[in-house]
Amino acid sequence: MTSHDSTANGTPRQAATDVESAPVACATLYNAQRLRTDTWSRLRDAARRLARVDADTEEATRLAGAIRAAFEFLEPLELYFAFPGATVLERLRATFDSEDRAALAAQTARVVGFWTGDAYRGLDLTLTSVEDYAELLLGTDGEESQFVAGRDARPYFELLVVADVDAEGEAQLRRELRACRRATDAYVYEIVVVRTYEDALIAAALNPDVQACLLRYSFATQSAWQPPLLASIYTVLDASPEDAAALMPGQRTLTLGGAIAGLRPEIDLHLVTNAPVEQLSPLVTRHFRRTYYRGEDWLDTHLSVLKGIHARYETPFFDALRRYSQKPTGMFHALPISRGRTITKSHWIRDMGEFYGENIFLAETSATTGGLDSLNQPTGSLKYAQEFAARAFGSRHSFFVTNGTSTANKIVMQALVRPTDIVMLAHDCHKSHPYGVILSGAYPIYLDGYPLRELSMYGGVPLRVIKRALLRLKKAGKLDRLRVLLLTNLTFDGITYDPLRVMEEVLAIAPHVTFVWDEAWFAYGRFSPVLRRRTAMEASRRLEERLASPAYAEEHAAWQSERAALDPDDDATWLDHRLMPDPKKASVRVYATHSTHKTLTSLRQGSMIHVFDQDFDRRVAEPFHDAYMTHTSTSPNYQILASLDVGRRQVELEGHAFVAQSIELAMSLRERIKEDELTSRYFEVLGPGAMVPERYRPSGLETYYDQTTGFAPIEPAWAQDELVLDPTRVTVHIGRTGMDGDTMKHLLMERFDIHINKTSRNTLLFLVHVGMTRGTIAHLLKVLHTIATELDARLTRASETELRLHASQVKSLTVDLPPLPDFSRFHDAFRPDPTVDTPEGDLRAAFFLAYDETQCEHLRLDDARAFVDTRDLVAASFVTPYPPGFPVLVPGQVITAEILDYLAALDVTEIHGFDPRLGFRIFSEAALDARLQHASPRAPLDPAHPTTGASR
Repeated sequence: MTSHDSTANGTPRQAATDVESAPVACATLYNAQRLRTDTWSRLRDAARRLARVDADTEEATRLAGAIRAAFEFLEPLELYFAFPGATVLERLRATFDSEDRAALAAQTARVVGFWTGDAYRGLDLTLTSVEDYAELLLGTDGEESQFVAGRDARPYFELLVVADVDAEGEAQLRRELRACRRATDAYVYEIVVVRTYEDALIAAALNPDVQACLLRYSFATQSAWQPPLLASIYTVLDASPEDAAALMPGQRTLTLGGAIAGLRPEIDLHLVTNAPVEQLSPLVTRHFRRTYYRGEDWLDTHLSVLKGIHARYETPFFDALRRYSQKPTGMFHALPISRGRTITKSHWIRDMGEFYGENIFLAETSATTGGLDSLNQPTGSLKYAQEFAARAFGSRHSFFVTNGTSTANKIVMQALVRPTDIVMLAHDCHKSHPYGVILSGAYPIYLDGYPLRELSMYGGVPLRVIKRALLRLKKAGKLDRLRVLLLTNLTFDGITYDPLRVMEEVLAIAPHVTFVWDEAWFAYGRFSPVLRRRTAMEASRRLEERLASPAYAEEHAAWQSERAALDPDDDATWLDHRLMPDPKKASVRVYATHSTHKTLTSLRQGSMIHVFDQDFDRRVAEPFHDAYMTHTSTSPNYQILASLDVGRRQVELEGHAFVAQSIELAMSLRERIKEDELTSRYFEVLGPGAMVPERYRPSGLETYYDQTTGFAPIEPAWAQDELVLDPTRVTVHIGRTGMDGDTMKHLLMERFDIHINKTSRNTLLFLVHVGMTRGTIAHLLKVLHTIATELDARLTRASETELRLHASQVKSLTVDLPPLPDFSRFHDAFRPDPTVDTPEGDLRAAFFLAYDETQCEHLRLDDARAFVDTRDLVAASFVTPYPPGFPVLVPGQVITAEILDYLAALDVTEIHGFDPRLGFRIFSEAALDARLQHASPRAPLDPAHPTTGASR
């Protein structure tokens, strides 16, 4: 028998995984699907075992109890799903109550088989004589076996109907809509009917198959089921049950539409109203695809629902490329490999054609006509594909990039800044950003993230650090020269900003600033209701709405009155208070870059640029397109472009499900590592408490999973904390193993075929992305347990000398840790105006001066440590260790003792810009003296620049 205990809040905690285990009774936004799947599997397994044991035994009693617990857990959940659904569950429970154990075993096996294998998606009930899945799968007339052989292959989705109807009214709704369906429809769907406002919110959040929603004019507010996840949903929506309960019926319907759009913006909303539709304001109904009067034709509704699905399913460029590949084209252009002819007529490279297949070569072309398009100047299929991407990601404009986000970052930087502009950027930003600064000739100011010395990594840049840098520029009279603030959201290790708050407070000081958010690793964030609010595009939308609202204007006026009593020259006035931008001065100008290929479906190097800039068309479009053409090939890879188009389709139709599953798997990984006594002896999962200092976590969230209290709600932290930890990033501390990160990384790769990207000296980072499966997680858990088992056995047999060596290795990874140096400073020789106390540097001048070998010399690490206190050591190149993968030195930066100690302590062998034989490349003393002698302040260019705010 399996034992169970309870969490601090009374929630049963699962202690084993066999069929007698009671299901976890508390579903959350990030574990409900896993619990539902596991509970159905337990129900099937318990029913099978119950059919094989004698009725009057203790085992039969235990199994019957497990089955009842499964029914109790599933009963409220199945209301929100078409399959298996409430009716099927009700029929199964009736079979159980009738004590027909053989029938229950057969029925549960059939239902679970159709569900877990996705076979239910091909069961179009309009082609049968039955009313519901229960009749089809649990009946005895054999119709199921006859029907399943010709299963439907069309894409399947579910239509959520919110209506205050009884059972007969629900049946009538199904009959009306089912009567409209035809075998020639491009898609097949079933209906989920809920009767309250709150049930609609739960269904939208939990059921990823819901792709469209029909809201009828009258329904109640409160759900009969009040799970903790409902509180999470209200937190995500910045709303409360009291707000919903106070709504009048007409308001309730419209507000529910906005709430569902807040949870799942991709869902098509349809409104049925008994008010005169011609009198409804477009602003009031802006979330709805179509509005119907109560007596309108059901066929119109059905066709509109299908049209909305098709709008997301359509992939303009991918479809055009497929059509092109089927044409018998004679290629008198470039690309001999087109149509695969150089391969098929070859005697030596046919294996390439066998490996890749023919379609990739049929679709290989350099043509921009015949339905295809030019990436540099799209007017057809690529233009529409990028517009669809903008819709999916919530931007005003989106652009495809076929050579990675490094290039996307350079495009954005070149478009937005010009020589002598000032750019503020995070110290740990990707190296493509300083290269973009060099190309543009701007002057960078580096912002330091908070150090996590015990983990040998950096976190995010605190808002206070950003504000202090702004105030420093303001006092020096240089604030108007600041063009861009660039931050990495999220960082490699999962530290995520609150972009809305950052942009609000920065705009309160510098209302002309443009924001660039490097979201290379955060493209999936848009498709989770919890994570979405921390994405750049969603924050931009919220900020624009906030600044435009009359209520905010009043709030800002009141705040201005309060601030008038404070000293405007006192930094504390600005640093210690939350700032509000002036809605009459501030503009929302935001850019985000996504490595679509890193976290969503795309071929390698497929990336996107997303723009939410109120001034883009008027002031940035021309320089942006110039920059785009500067860096974009005139012969882009069409397979990459097609994959971006298809990847967009996928996230609009499946992104919610995929991201929810990745969060579930990451939470499961945390749980199982912590629950395994041996594994947790050597591997420690780090939570927000270890990754984000307490001062940036007002929510107080310490861990996502605790053995005593279970899973913690993450929504309050994502709503209020300055910096949060992305749940799909699982950082594991390995210091107690005595192996450093690089050693462990190679062990995982070479022996167990587990590939990871990021390590620190004493941590491993596991990215749980949307391509992950439960089997992959199970394999990782087994591998970690195996390593722990072998290490434990080795230490048990170890001699005293070996134990002392292991203890010394552990100490070096947990106590004797290298320093984490901040960005030091630019040497005065590379400061535009050394007489003014602001930290910007002339990175471009330093970079190109290093091209002259006569201006440089090399210094080995040991020699550098000897000279660091007696002369200025100034880097002449980028020095970038992998990991962490960002430059610890940039051209023109002063090398300090702390930086040398850090580099000396690194265990990694890959350090770009550092030759172990020659050492550092530094500027000679003569070169520095020459620049200092000829130094004079470099004046800014004429401010009449199309992307700046100087003309405002």
